[in-house]
Amino acid sequence: MKQLFIRNSVLIRNSKVLKNGQLLMQEPEDLQLSKFLKNIYKERKLKYPKFFKMDRLSKLGYLGAEILTNGQIEDENTALFFANSASSLQTDEAYAESMEEFPSPSLFVYTLPNILLGEISIRHRLNSENIFFVFQDFDAGLFVDYVSTLFSQGKTENALCGWVNLHNNDYDVFLWEIALSGGIDFNEEELKKLYLPTHE
Repeated sequence: MKQLFIRNSVLIRNSKVLKNGQLLMQEPEDLQLSKFLKNIYKERKLKYPKFFKMDRLSKLGYLGAEILTNGQIEDENTALFFANSASSLQTDEAYAESMEEFPSPSLFVYTLPNILLGEISIRHRLNSENIFFVFQDFDAGLFVDYVSTLFSQGKTENALCGWVNLHNNDYDVFLWEIALSGGIDFNEEELKKLYLPTHE
């Protein structure tokens, strides 16, 4: 089994943005999610007009990936492995409401959670392995097992992983990069520490 390392990590939670444990941005906790996402976009000086067409789940994933990678994924074969517990339920519910009058094609596009992976892949021109799982809770062990298998089978040398959850406007975003060198050991214990830091 190859030794793998966590190179960088990002948390977007409780109106805060943290990278590698350092606070990058903090907004009032009662700020609406849509406004918070726009503020992150502006504060990071991002220029990607397609952002404004995305649903909120994809916006969370996109912003997390931009912050994590400083807007650049060099290896087009970087694997994407994401998960959450609510799938695309918030967008599904909004689409269902739109059907009472006229179904919204712009919402329908986002009624699968793996569209988030498509948005990241398009933005960074990735041609790589990708999968989106739905778990009841964040499962560090499954992430470690699945990603380690990808590397051991020679299917990738870099991976971007994430837990991007959104339901009833409650959001929980944790992204991290895996590589063959640099950073801290990629194992279940270290991943849990990054997901639930003691200062949170």
